[in-house]
Amino acid sequence: MDIRRTILLMIFSLSLLMLWNNWQVHQGQQPLFGVKPAASTAKDGPAAGQTNPNAGVPSSPAVAGASASANAAVPASAPAAAAQTVSIKTDVLRLTFDLQGAQLVEAELLKFPSSDDKGTPELLLQRNKDRTYIVQSGLTGAPAEAPFPSHLAAFTMVSDALELTGDTLAVKFASEAGGVRLIKTFTLHRGSYAIEVEHHIENLSAQPVSPFVYLQITRDSFDPAAASTLPAIFTGPAAFVGAAIYSEQDKFQKVTFTDIEKHKSKYINQADNGWFAMVQHYFVTAWVPPQGKNRNYEVAELGKNLFAVRSLEPVGAINPGSNVAIHSKLWVGPQDQNSLEALAPGLELVVDYGMLTIIAKPLFALMTWLHALLGNWGWTIIALTCLIKAAFYPLSAASYRSMAKMKQVGPRMQALKEKFGDDRQKLNAAMMEMYRTEKINPLGGCLPIVVQIPVFISLYYVLLSSVELRDAPWIFWVQDLATRDPYFILPAIMMATMFLQMKLNPTPPDPVQAKVMMFMPLVFGGMMFFFPSGLVLYWCVNNILSIAQQWYITQKMAAVAATPHR
Repeated sequence: MDIRRTILLMIFSLSLLMLWNNWQVHQGQQPLFGVKPAASTAKDGPAAGQTNPNAGVPSSPAVAGASASANAAVPASAPAAAAQTVSIKTDVLRLTFDLQGAQLVEAELLKFPSSDDKGTPELLLQRNKDRTYIVQSGLTGAPAEAPFPSHLAAFTMVSDALELTGDTLAVKFASEAGGVRLIKTFTLHRGSYAIEVEHHIENLSAQPVSPFVYLQITRDSFDPAAASTLPAIFTGPAAFVGAAIYSEQDKFQKVTFTDIEKHKSKYINQADNGWFAMVQHYFVTAWVPPQGKNRNYEVAELGKNLFAVRSLEPVGAINPGSNVAIHSKLWVGPQDQNSLEALAPGLELVVDYGMLTIIAKPLFALMTWLHALLGNWGWTIIALTCLIKAAFYPLSAASYRSMAKMKQVGPRMQALKEKFGDDRQKLNAAMMEMYRTEKINPLGGCLPIVVQIPVFISLYYVLLSSVELRDAPWIFWVQDLATRDPYFILPAIMMATMFLQMKLNPTPPDPVQAKVMMFMPLVFGGMMFFFPSGLVLYWCVNNILSIAQQWYITQKMAAVAATPHR
């Protein structure tokens, strides 16, 4: 009993700490868990003049098999020039390209309202005084005095269409330097966030050339979800913001901006497969280089609060008058697991469930199947909770039967306590004897619940990480399952259901333990005021089903106990 009291006190203390942390964040104070990102204000970002977003690191490692004399460095920064941009629109994207380098400097996701202003689209890629998050590519490997076209070179747009009217739209940019002509073609598709990118290289010189193609994503460390009312201890893998690299050899590897700054980042440096990305909650930007061709991966700090992840791939020798085309894929959009998995193996892993992926992925598949039937994510959560509760019915029933037995012997336990008073040793011995006589396992109510914990945590991560729930309505006042209940109705229901559950459970013989249990609904309910309404809905439904199941089993056992034995 002392151990149980200690555990309950620890849970109670941690709950109070979490509640205080949420209140601090709600009031605009520094969170107790985690540190706000350094780039959350303009004075810390690249706009302060500390860094050029067109910077590169001049010490990229040479790719295996390349000529030792080849200068495979990604070009460094150049003097800033007035930006000349071109805006391209599809049914789901509005993209802005800078003609310096044909860089993708802005991407609006037209189907996703901004978390700050529901009347405007979500701005994923951007380059302004506060933020830098852009996509770059180009050629390198030429002599310093005659560089190839890179993300610093001047490009011209050689296609005409600016808006998607059919099923596809090809946008072309061209540049010529160092005896090489580079044509970048971005092919966009209706309803898709995947972009096919071709680097067409023509050798216009009289000598063979051996360029390298680099693909790069550059961004600061700003976390758009930093204002979340949930501390990092509750957000789990979904809170990750940083670079990611995937290969068949080392699988999914995450690299934090802090590790990059401290030169502690660990990732595969060379592969002929995989992809790399910049990841944040709900959204991702990813390059998928040509598969089966050897390339180097590199994560680098370009300057204060500016980072890049890139690949560097040798093209091979191109004879005079010849040309080569390098085909890659680019994703700029939501973490849509099905579409990401179709684009490249392992790309769906940017929706990271951590160690519980083996459980969470089937749960997500079941949830999407239910949504296809029901058409509403709120009802999907309710249906999914019911199915999980039904699957665990035998375990839950065993737990509730054990608690019902404990409740039935409650008066006898109280009598033992009065008989032995403060003699804990005799009291515990008498209680153990009663448990043996009545065939009661004191842990019988806990062990079945412990088995279910990984599943419920997995479901928690699924609900927290799914972009599908962002801006998804349920009914009436709940119009966004990814944000907290605006009127706190669901948290109030959860508190009421938790309190009712406590009443159905046997009263602990220890007064301190009993008081702690009575406070638990208030503490957890208070925490739920800051949680996304989709998660609170799940807990409310789970509590209601638990109450119904517990009441049914308790009544059934009480009826059996009241029946005279023949």
